[in-house]
This record gives sequence, structure tokens and C-alpha cells, in this order.
Amino acid sequence: MQNQLEYLQSKLQNEPDLKYVLIASNWQTDFLRFYHSQTNYNISKSSTSLGVTLYKGRKSYRFSVDDPQKDKLDQALGLALSVIDSLPEDPDFVDVENENSLAPKREIVNNIAAIPLESKTRILAELAEAAKPFDFEIFGTFICNYSEHHLVNSNGLNKKAAVSPIYLEVKAVHNQSQVTVMETFGGDDFSLFNLADFKARLLNKIGYCSAETLDIEPGHYEVILAPRCLAEFVQYLSFGMSARALDQHSSFFEGKIDQKLFPDFVSITDDPTDHEMIRQDYGAEGHIYKPLKLIEKGVFRAFTCNNYYAHKTGLPKNGNTASCLKVDTGDKTLEELIGGVKRGLYISSLHYMNFINPVDTSLTGLTRDGTFLIENGKISKVVMSLRFTERIDRILNNVAALENKAYTIPFSENYGSFDVETVKAPHAHILDFNISSSTHTI
Repeated sequence: MQNQLEYLQSKLQNEPDLKYVLIASNWQTDFLRFYHSQTNYNISKSSTSLGVTLYKGRKSYRFSVDDPQKDKLDQALGLALSVIDSLPEDPDFVDVENENSLAPKREIVNNIAAIPLESKTRILAELAEAAKPFDFEIFGTFICNYSEHHLVNSNGLNKKAAVSPIYLEVKAVHNQSQVTVMETFGGDDFSLFNLADFKARLLNKIGYCSAETLDIEPGHYEVILAPRCLAEFVQYLSFGMSARALDQHSSFFEGKIDQKLFPDFVSITDDPTDHEMIRQDYGAEGHIYKPLKLIEKGVFRAFTCNNYYAHKTGLPKNGNTASCLKVDTGDKTLEELIGGVKRGLYISSLHYMNFINPVDTSLTGLTRDGTFLIENGKISKVVMSLRFTERIDRILNNVAALENKAYTIPFSENYGSFDVETVKAPHAHILDFNISSSTHTI
């Protein structure tokens, strides 16, 4: 791949009118799916690609070549040069990224090799055996990726990075009632995986499912949001924290820098250095990726902003991408959070969530994989899956307390290159959460 990159650079030296950004990528995955407590299939595959963006004045042309042999690169470059003059100008383009500093060197473990298939199947077999006495079977995926990226541009950037994310999702399904619960692990350091703790947390949720199942009426409820739920709401909220959203007038945070929007104990940071998450060295366009406070004690502090939008909007350039979000913890144990609810809901995870209006942060979605009734400070019954209609800003303004422990939650697209991101969040006690209807199903 290095040879192809150098070859294309040499070709572009003959085009002094062009600026360019080149990204060479090698990607590998080992994807294990399990079904009814048995391995369903295991896929190992890899790909190489070379992404190219060319600029001539304010005109640009972008292309990508898979398995980039020289003849393919010659053909793609020839096409780009033949059409770029006919393209419209972007009046807001100024220059490509010029931030040349390098991230500190760190060891990157290839988790495909570090966690072989035998280890994965042993872990899954132990979890399946633990769930079996409760008449539950396990389903899910165990993904390890490894990718290397090499970025160069016409301003002298020459940066290499690697990442090897892990994504383990275990869904336990009761054979009779079809009630489901889920547990996950994500990150890039498998030494942090504690099988005994993972199994205990899964069995604890399975234990809640022995109670009767009921439906509830729409209305406003006190809820305990599991870390996965709070993490996903924060992910959606971060869409409006980008300079791109601000430029498109689709951001809740427009005109609100340094304004207090949430309670004091709500703080959110984009932190690519946390060793319990999937760490990243570089953000947008190869800018070095550093921790950035987005919400600090309820006050909105910054938009994530790449080189292009820094020129267009005048915002400070940081290169952050909100790919490593962390919610600060509070001072309550989970038992104290649940114990403080007289009648309400414990919501384990969310599904099929979509914005209604990103400007006011309104959205709708479903609860999934374990929704439970809380009565007199204890989880008492299984609740049918529910539809909610809410605003994220209202949810955060109704936070009464946060757990004193945070959990790393992985999210995966589960298609294409199975991109994995992590968010770190605690449980949250929400005083008022709008349930709009029941699905009347588990």
C-alpha cells in the first residue's frame, strides 16, 4: 500500500495547480455471529483502499479506489483531471489541513490475533451455560477489527494511525416468553474484559425477567436510564455540537456557547485518550485528536470543528469528531438510584430512534431488551416495550442524579466495515420521561 501511495504522490507532483489529500487504508475483521447459543458463522475478511480528494482552486473532485493497483489509479486520476475544471466552485474552501503535529506513539495490539476464535467460543460457551438453567439462550456478535490508515496531503501532513476495536454484544432470550436482556463490552484493550463480572451483570438482568409481564399506560414517568440509553441520547445530542450542524442551522446549540443549559452535574467530554474506550490519535482531516470539553457543569463550551468549517464559520479548529464521548459520573450507587424511585421504569436500551426535529432535540424511539417496573425502590415486573417521544435537552434537565460509576458502551453499524465507537456513561435518574404509547409486545 505504501508503494501505491508514493506512486500517486509522484504523479501529483506533475500537477502543481492541485492540492490533495490522500488516505491509504488497510482494514481487517474477524466477525463471529452466534445464534441459539451456537456459533452461527465466522467471517474473516480484509480490504485495502486509497481515498483521494483533489482541489484545483475552489473546485474539488473526490474518488476512492479499492485494491489500488497502478493501472486503476492511473485511470481514476485521468478521469479526475478530465472533469475537475468543469465542476462548480465552493466559495468557502480555503485550504487543506495544515496541523502537522504527531500524536504520541503508543502500542497498538491487533485484537484479531490477540483474541482468537477459540477464546471467543470459550467465552460464549460459558455465558450460554450460565443462562441455560433460566431457560435463556444467547444470541449476538463478537467482532474484532484492525485497521491502519496513512494520510498525506499537499501541506506536508504525513500521519499514520492504527486502531483495533472490540465489540461484544450478548442478547439473552427466554425460550418461552421471548423476553430479552442484553450485555455488551467494547474498547481496544481486552485485558479490561472481566468475564465473571460480565456474566454476573447478564445474570442479574436475567433474574429480573422471572417476574410477571405487564403493559403500562402512556404518561410521564420517573425512569432510571441504563448507561446504554444515556450514551445513545448523548450521541444524538452531539450531532448538534458540530460546526457543520451550526452552519446548516440544524443545531440546538446555535448562539449558546458559554450558556448554562443543563444542571451542574451534567458534563460531557470528547476524550480519545481514555484507556477504557476505543482510543484515536487523529480526528477530522488528520488533525491531532485531543480531549475537548463540550458540556462543562451544564455549560455548553465548544463545537467540534474541522479545518473546512473553521474557515467557513470562524470557530476555533479542533479536529474533534465526537467519536469518544464521556459523561461524567455522579455520587450515587445504582441501588440508591433505583431505591429513590417510588413508581417508575428501568429502561435498559433503546431501538429505532429518530430525530423529529434536531434543532429542539426532539426524537422518538422504542425501549428494548429489558424494560422493568420499579415499585417502592425495587424492580418488580417486566414491562412491554414502549414508544417514547422526548427532547434530549428536557431529559438532561430532568436528571436528578447520576451513578458514581461509568460503563463503556460500544455501538456498531454491523455492516460494511463494522465501524465501532464507544461512549462512556453512568446510569441516570430522570424525574420526568414521556412514554407516548405501548407496543403491546415484548
